[in-house]
Amino acid sequence: MDQVDCVVIGAGVVGLAVARALALGGRDVLVLEAEGAIGTQTSSRNSEVIHAGIYYPPGSLKGRLCVRGKALLYDYLAERGLPHRRCGKLIVATSPEQGKALQAIQARAQASGVHDLQWLSQAQAQQLEPALQCHAALLSPSTGIVDSHALMLSLQGDLENAGGLLALNSPVSRARQAQAAIVLEAADGTLLAARSVVNAAGLQAPLLAARFAMLDSRHVPRAAFAKGSYFSLAGRAPFGHLIYPVPQAAGLGVHLTLDLGGQARFGPDVQWVESPDDLAVEPHRAEGFYAEVRRYWPGLPDGSLAPGYAGIRPKIHGPHEPAADFLIQGPREHGVSGLVNLFGIESPGLTSALAIGEHVAQMLEL
Repeated sequence: MDQVDCVVIGAGVVGLAVARALALGGRDVLVLEAEGAIGTQTSSRNSEVIHAGIYYPPGSLKGRLCVRGKALLYDYLAERGLPHRRCGKLIVATSPEQGKALQAIQARAQASGVHDLQWLSQAQAQQLEPALQCHAALLSPSTGIVDSHALMLSLQGDLENAGGLLALNSPVSRARQAQAAIVLEAADGTLLAARSVVNAAGLQAPLLAARFAMLDSRHVPRAAFAKGSYFSLAGRAPFGHLIYPVPQAAGLGVHLTLDLGGQARFGPDVQWVESPDDLAVEPHRAEGFYAEVRRYWPGLPDGSLAPGYAGIRPKIHGPHEPAADFLIQGPREHGVSGLVNLFGIESPGLTSALAIGEHVAQMLEL
């Protein structure tokens, strides 16, 4: 049986960031990715937004790791010369009632360490974005966009330069504990013993953890899948900032984001599905998009939205349950030496990735 120091399961942006942090800390790291390329699931099917840390409860892992991760990420992108833009975003209230919700968002953000939000009146918001219709808005100048694939390739390069290895097409089927090691079994029956294992399998993380023989089932949350569809705008949008409505229960609403080429897309909506493979964009859902977008952009032309792509949020709460925080479990929580599970790493996982890497590396310091 082959033996390695540390295995990270999953080569999405979070898995790569964790593996990089461990390798830079002197660990011998092997990343096992089930697919034939890095970042093919949640990491490549999102808005590519660098979040400021506005929406999350003060003291939560999402809040703390997003604020820390944003600072680390901007520094990293600048040092590496990776494509990104600090374009800023407007969170818009389209009624006086939503204006009160906007005030609560600002207070929560300040309690979480986000101190750069600026309150804008209707006139001030429309001075920035003349096509916008709103009652009031919050300007988040530190929100940005990033080329997520370029980021992942850079993280992979850092990992490999530090001596780490990446193995594609290498799904893990189960695990058990043996003496001072965790024994992983690959889908082809190959056995591998590791001193430390990080389950960063994203959408599959709870399903994989349920097949860890040494892990009590009470430490494995139920996986839930919230699909988000995106629609692309034909032509150019008259906006230079990202535009977000006041958040909804399961997501941040149908917002307008821009890619680095200036192309606009709208989404994601929220559709609870049974399978993480349900990635088809249903064209008829555009009807709801028009109504939502016209609350803040009445000038959206008829017939201008085309199906784009869909992603799945790796949630660990259901449609009628309170939103869950990131769940990062180490030996202190579940009692299995050398094992860290990352559950529910949805948005702001991309922004938080480098901070999650730091956090996991600290948990596994020997």
